[in-house]
Amino acid sequence: MKSKLSPRFWCAVTLFSLIGQVAWVVENMYFNVFIYKMFNASASDIALMVGASAVAATVTTVFMGALSDRIGKRKLFICGGYILWGISIFSFVLIRTDIVGKLFPAVAGIASLCVTLVIIMDCVMTFFGSTANDAAFNAWLTDSTDKTNRGAVEGINAMMPLVAILVVFGGFMFFNLEKAESWTLIFTIIGVVVTVIGVLGIFLIKDTPIEKPSQSYFGCIFYGFRPATIKNNLLLYITLAAFVIFNTSIQIFMPYLIIYYEKSLGMSDYVFIMAPAIIIAAIVTAFWGRVYDKKGFTFSGSLALLSLCLGYIVLFLTRTTLPVFVGSLFMMCGYLSGMAVFGAMIRDNTPENKAGMFQGLRIFAQVLIPGIIGPAIGSAVLKNAETIVNNDGTTSFLPNENIFLASLIAIVLLIPFLFIIKKRNNPNEN
Repeated sequence: MKSKLSPRFWCAVTLFSLIGQVAWVVENMYFNVFIYKMFNASASDIALMVGASAVAATVTTVFMGALSDRIGKRKLFICGGYILWGISIFSFVLIRTDIVGKLFPAVAGIASLCVTLVIIMDCVMTFFGSTANDAAFNAWLTDSTDKTNRGAVEGINAMMPLVAILVVFGGFMFFNLEKAESWTLIFTIIGVVVTVIGVLGIFLIKDTPIEKPSQSYFGCIFYGFRPATIKNNLLLYITLAAFVIFNTSIQIFMPYLIIYYEKSLGMSDYVFIMAPAIIIAAIVTAFWGRVYDKKGFTFSGSLALLSLCLGYIVLFLTRTTLPVFVGSLFMMCGYLSGMAVFGAMIRDNTPENKAGMFQGLRIFAQVLIPGIIGPAIGSAVLKNAETIVNNDGTTSFLPNENIFLASLIAIVLLIPFLFIIKKRNNPNEN
């Protein structure tokens, strides 16, 4: 029988997942645009920022996830983390060429210094965000659900990146992103909202009692890396390995997606074009977790990957509005449905009362390895990309459709893993 979850729980999941993803969308999709437009960042700069943030997210989640297990108070880490996360986002209002130029008048390359400062502060912001969201919030979701309802919960959780993209796209359309003043207002709004949600969580989130681990703190940190742990949870680690490949495919194109739409395709109105695709994909993702609950990983995962591949093929072959819309729809449906399916599968196979310890492994698979390898592949693919001359005489690169071909090749590598997972999966698999 399916376990019933309270309205308070659903409210907390929706709010914290949505606002957390809004913050991540701004970082993952618009920090790239920020340093590209404001400081003429190169593809290598973007790859470095994504990789550094991925390392920060993983290290944070490993250490803070284990600490949340030891203390047994997820709420403390979630609420405190969101408050500090919001404050760190607000700090980006200070990274402007005029402000930095006054603080460091002797430095010749102010734009390069600004890029460096953004990368450093991105890692600081990631520390607070990963503590709150990646480590504590995701462990709390695992603690608060079971195998009868995780697919449904993960469907909501996994759709939020798309809903967040819609929110951010809709909000950003009112700003001229070529102006520093617009970015100041954006960082102020996002920072305040994230902080307010952290305060609201004090009254909304209810801790689920968990059994504190017998291991020491450092024992908790390294628990998931022990050979005995891997042997006893082999299906979990195979799923995580597949998740690495899935997310690497996404990170090959994602850091360059907005720039590709706007600059390479000339879609200045890409918000209006993408909004319907995002809405449809979000609805599909919300229900796809329920498909996982009923039909299992192999069925739901295979269809999600098929949709993702179709999206890549269409985006690689076409450049006009309607086909790009169709390709983006398939791509986003496959991406978020895949996230829901992998997320539920990982939670189902996480040892009980050890969710915090394993969040670091999840971030290894979702963020660190893909965040380093994916953008590096994308940067290599775009090494000889076309360049344009900006109004100030500087040059910027133009992403091309080859990023989608590279992403497709990566997804093909997942096929053997699907067969292995199907063979080893639990008896409830269909």
